[in-house]
Amino acid sequence: MKNLTFLLLFPVVIFWGINVHAQKISDGQTVDMNGMAVTFTILNKESVESGGKSYDRYKVSASVKNTSDKAYNIRLSAFPQIVSNIGLVELDCINATGARLTSKKIELKMKAQMINVTYSAYDKSGKLITSTIPVTGSYYFDPGDTINDNAIFIVPQGEKPDVSVRSMK
Repeated sequence: MKNLTFLLLFPVVIFWGINVHAQKISDGQTVDMNGMAVTFTILNKESVESGGKSYDRYKVSASVKNTSDKAYNIRLSAFPQIVSNIGLVELDCINATGARLTSKKIELKMKAQMINVTYSAYDKSGKLITSTIPVTGSYYFDPGDTINDNAIFIVPQGEKPDVSVRSMK
């Protein structure tokens, strides 16, 4: 019985722990999160029908501006290096359906710094050729920088997007 209680309460505690730092944000509002100004804006609204039900389709925009004097950097030390923690903030639309391959959230990530790398190699005929390829050298978010992204949320008809924002840093 103790194991069953634990198994039932564990997902609830995890969900609460993830959302405890989330804040509600509405259209046109800017929220300050640890020196980052996050803005959410509804750009367009239209009604659509899918599977015999009516929905409202919202095109939305989100931006984050670094208002602090702190720079965020991830320098890569070797290639290939897999980096998965480049997200700054996540905006989650709680009532989005995800229908028609639309979004349920927007994740604003750090900018990638590309470096051109020149290398030499032999081709099939044995001739030495030199080529240049772009490689990601680091990820950054400097003071004063702004990052934008757009998404489409489909919500039940008559509802506005119910959006919460949380910092990932």
